[in-house]
Amino acid sequence: MLEINGIGKVYRVGVLGNTRVNAVREVSFALGPGEVVSVIGESGSGKTTLGRMILRLTPASTGTITFAGKDIAALRGRALKNYYREVQGVFQDPFSSYNPVFKADRVFAMIRAGYFPGLSGAAWRTRVTEALAAVRLTPEAVLDKYPHQLSGGQLQRMLIARALLLDIRVLVADEIISMLDASTRIDVLNLLGDLKERGLAIVFITHDLALGNYISDRTLILRRGDVVECGATGAVFGNPVHPYTRRLLSSVPRLHKKWGQVAAELTEPPGRCPVHANGSAAALVEVAPEHQVACLAAGADQPCPDGVTAGHADR
Repeated sequence: MLEINGIGKVYRVGVLGNTRVNAVREVSFALGPGEVVSVIGESGSGKTTLGRMILRLTPASTGTITFAGKDIAALRGRALKNYYREVQGVFQDPFSSYNPVFKADRVFAMIRAGYFPGLSGAAWRTRVTEALAAVRLTPEAVLDKYPHQLSGGQLQRMLIARALLLDIRVLVADEIISMLDASTRIDVLNLLGDLKERGLAIVFITHDLALGNYISDRTLILRRGDVVECGATGAVFGNPVHPYTRRLLSSVPRLHKKWGQVAAELTEPPGRCPVHANGSAAALVEVAPEHQVACLAAGADQPCPDGVTAGHADR
């Protein structure tokens, strides 16, 4: 359904734009109906840039993104509008998506004006009620209210309902629960799980490994724009190979362990670099079924354990 092939983004920075910054490099994955792919990494790793390229908010510098077999970079006019009918995004800060001057349900009115201008009032109200019910809200609770009268969780769920009004097939969820409290987070996660069961495909962008592990089928670990480890979530989390993945996992607090204990479990040497141990110059090599790892020095300012410098990561 959605295929990302060698996608990359280069920004020109500096006074004259002479400096090139690789925000994302050669990222590839596919997303099918009812599948959740988590994109995980620290701030600045390229997660949001990747999501913005999928949503056509940022043009890609290299590679292609295809949806239903069509290159989205070539979409114009009605074809682009139809793309947004099926692919939508929800972002980190729900409050920034609403104009405080207008009532919150104006986000629904904009969808009606753009996509359903001929729909009767009764049919539209039915559609809105069904979309709100899908995210566990009622019209009485949220309609005709200003943003400041609603909680962050309610506003975020309204944005998801807005996307559902379009019968979307793909949702790009960019840190959508990072600003919510713990109890609301699990509600939104469970909501995404319900939508997944109905066939919605989700690109779940997060810096929180625990959240990615909770909901995703497959995981991509990004570091400085490079995919350093990817595969089935159980394989990546159950047997982390790349030092960066291991450091991320060691930073996750555990309820049943004190500070320092988790980090100690993941400090043993990872062994030979799987890329060079296999005699491969590929960006990623398979170390187990549905589990791929990059050069252990990928994205790091240090030599590879097998004697190859980190410049190899510039592949």
